Amino acid sequence: MNDVLVTLAQVGALITGDHIVYTSGRHGSSYVNKDALYPHTEATRSVCAQIAAHYADQQIEVVAGPTVGGVIIAQWTAHHLGQAAGREVLAVYAEEQQTETGKARTFRRGYDALVQGRRVLVVEDILTTGGSARMVVQAVEAAGGIVVGVAALCNRGGVTADLLGAPQLYSLATVPLESWSAEECPLCAAGVPINPRLGKGHTLR
Repeated sequence: MNDVLVTLAQVGALITGDHIVYTSGRHGSSYVNKDALYPHTEATRSVCAQIAAHYADQQIEVVAGPTVGGVIIAQWTAHHLGQAAGREVLAVYAEEQQTETGKARTFRRGYDALVQGRRVLVVEDILTTGGSARMVVQAVEAAGGIVVGVAALCNRGGVTADLLGAPQLYSLATVPLESWSAEECPLCAAGVPINPRLGKGHTLR
């Protein structure tokens, strides 16, 4: 198995020694830029093949991911699972919606019928808080599907299967990212400029 961190580094998706503002507003020196991976189809194929290999013996019938990044991973992972099983494995995605209690994800376009009664693998690119993956797990269950597990390229937030409400969690890599509040950031104190191209840095220009 290829080390996914090596693959991410080769395509410029693994950023270290920088000054990044994360979506949460906290600051840090490392970043996983998953969008840098997807233009490279061979690299994307390779990492998804590793996910498929891990779940190859678990009779997966559908792979589901959140929009947007999870769509690509779901397609490639389902392709490899199907090849290994000698049968079709479907790929679907759950879209975000606003409810009375907050954000959720749901299967539209008739995908709920494809999930119902089937064994489903939920995939995600980067796990930070696990929120998107957890909502897909809930969407699968709401559609009558059976969640077999969750798989991710990288777990950078210490996310667990219990947090996701899933029987199991498999991550190709774990990259704990040290972070600080803006007020406590040593990079700010040292005058290191914020990277405006990644994370929320562009909003602080």
